[in-house]
Amino acid sequence: MIRPAIHFALAFLLAASSPALAVVGQSKRAQTPQYQQQPVTQADGGAVGVLVSSDEDYKIGSSDIVEIRVDDAPELSGLFRVSASGLVAMPFLGRVAVAGKTADEVSDEIAGRLRGRYLMNPNVLVAVRQVNSRAFFVQGAVHRPGVYQIEGRPSLLRLITVAGGLSENHGSSAFIIRENKQPPSDAAAPAAAPDNAEGDARYTLLSANINGLLKGRFDQNLPVEPGDIVNIPPTDVFFVSGEVNAPGSFPLKDGTTLQQALSLAQGATFKGSLKDGLIFREDPSTGKREEIRADFAAVMGGKKEDIVIKPNDVIMVPNSKFKSAMAPILNAFGYGASVAAGGRVIR
Repeated sequence: MIRPAIHFALAFLLAASSPALAVVGQSKRAQTPQYQQQPVTQADGGAVGVLVSSDEDYKIGSSDIVEIRVDDAPELSGLFRVSASGLVAMPFLGRVAVAGKTADEVSDEIAGRLRGRYLMNPNVLVAVRQVNSRAFFVQGAVHRPGVYQIEGRPSLLRLITVAGGLSENHGSSAFIIRENKQPPSDAAAPAAAPDNAEGDARYTLLSANINGLLKGRFDQNLPVEPGDIVNIPPTDVFFVSGEVNAPGSFPLKDGTTLQQALSLAQGATFKGSLKDGLIFREDPSTGKREEIRADFAAVMGGKKEDIVIKPNDVIMVPNSKFKSAMAPILNAFGYGASVAAGGRVIR
């Protein structure tokens, strides 16, 4: 019953979120600013809106493009990019702090600073024309990877939902790559820190268990911050080859064992020699491949401990020369097919 509840929650989150890109504010207005949709183009040609909760107004951020229009003062009007420190430079007024404020708040502040000094009763309109400060990057095994503009700090689950949900080949983990923000005083410091330095890494890597999250472990629903890169790698695979009935590659789930792997490959053929099984395993740190010899028959019979399969393992059931030589004789008497179908091992 947990999974349907999660699906309902995901649908509710999307329904409660309203796309908004052009946020308009005007001085001397009491009503809530209206939201209009202006697409932000993705690299793949799609368009993604800023998702804002219905009970909150968009707050301007650094790198956003805002239009400020002052009636009867075109020399003060124009398009302005918000600096990294959250300021815009206007004629006459100089620097105006706009980051973290709504369009209405900025229009009221500008009107207040102009009133009596430049205009008797200024009417100021502020509109966010391009949102660049709320970028979230989603890549990997989702249906719509790309860059998304979202107000606030969405959770991992919400961001996955906005990206169209998980694709069928998703792995069991999600990784969040977060750039460590350096204080302004460190701007002149070297970009690369020594490998042994503590706390000076440029990036922080966070991980979450996707399978656990979908089963109700909401402690894995990590908050995501603007600028984060969320990567959901596709599932790992392993391979079964040799004398098995259904050789091929198979998705690797947590805790997959040799018994399960051979069952997915529909067991060994009559010619297979289970007691001479091989597992080829690559060491991810060195790239070298090792050869593990194992008695698959003893494992399948419960006489030896089962073996946990790792990503990219190649499980090989070799051919038995004796069984290959005996196969024509058994087939002649009609036993070959029944032995293979029964999955019994003849010794």
